Amino acid sequence: MRVPIKITYTPPERTILVTGGAGFVGSAVCRLLASNGSLRVINLDSLVDSVDPAALAVPADQPNYRFVEGDILDRALVSQVMAQESVDGVIHLAAEGRADRNPGEMPPFIDTNVGGTFQMLEASLEHWRNLLPDARARFRFHHVSTNAVFGDRSAGSIAVDENAPYRPSAPIAAARAAADHLVRAWHSSFGLPVVLTHASAGYGPWQKPGKLIPHAVINAIEGIRVPVYGAGSEVRDWLHVEDYARALQAVFFHGQIGQSYSVGVREEHNNLAVVAMICDLLDRIDPRADGRKRRSLITFLPDRRLADRRHAVDPTRIERELGWRPEISFVEGLTEVIDDYRALARRTMHQAAAG
Repeated sequence: MRVPIKITYTPPERTILVTGGAGFVGSAVCRLLASNGSLRVINLDSLVDSVDPAALAVPADQPNYRFVEGDILDRALVSQVMAQESVDGVIHLAAEGRADRNPGEMPPFIDTNVGGTFQMLEASLEHWRNLLPDARARFRFHHVSTNAVFGDRSAGSIAVDENAPYRPSAPIAAARAAADHLVRAWHSSFGLPVVLTHASAGYGPWQKPGKLIPHAVINAIEGIRVPVYGAGSEVRDWLHVEDYARALQAVFFHGQIGQSYSVGVREEHNNLAVVAMICDLLDRIDPRADGRKRRSLITFLPDRRLADRRHAVDPTRIERELGWRPEISFVEGLTEVIDDYRALARRTMHQAAAG
């Protein structure tokens, strides 16, 4: 598993507040930023939907990193943290992005995605207005959104760019779209310097086991059925979380104020193909003792919920304007995830034997 190289600490030149920094993508962003000694990273997270604490073990012991447990709906706390830490930039990742619930279970998602973003914008605007001119000039609010706001792209082969109309089909995507509109409105109405990103489906180290890739890897390693819902025809453009973090860093520091950037890798695969690739890679890395191929473990189950059949974005702008390119191929990334879970299985087995 990749970890940033530890560096000698020097006084930070900039302080960045990362909301949702204990989540899957947020923890990768914190690891990346904290590896730069010229930055101070403040991680604000409620820990409601956090990943394994090991994901933040590296920055946690560095003097340029601080964790604050709290909710973005707590405007007073957000304002206090910004003032105390002299924050001169925000990367706003805190959001509810799990599968859609029943209508009666939606309020927390609306509260966090819409209300939480509103509180962050208000706190950021007040803080920005109180900064000295130099600090005001370098401040920016980076809103991290999702490509789900553009809706299902299965009708054609064209990936969406930054000019695509919003067509969210799921309630969660609609809430994220509403947050996007608030961010743009705070820029056009009040001058708050903002940038936005819409990224492909993320995967990589420390992703929650319930997600497609880690779930398939764990089950294939254990030799139990590997579920594929429906026909496995949902198509996603798979982005390694470390490439994702590098893209967010590039947009935060160098993106054009008021613009949005689509982050993708042109690595589209449907769910069935992804699961089959995982089985084949495991067969090459660690063949089963009985000689059976792991594809035999694939089991088709009824669709759990309605979902967009295809999400895909065109990353031309971020490539052309910021020079960002993905560095980790899908096969390399899948192999890394497999190696991580195999190592975890070995440690668990040794611990059980020792106990």
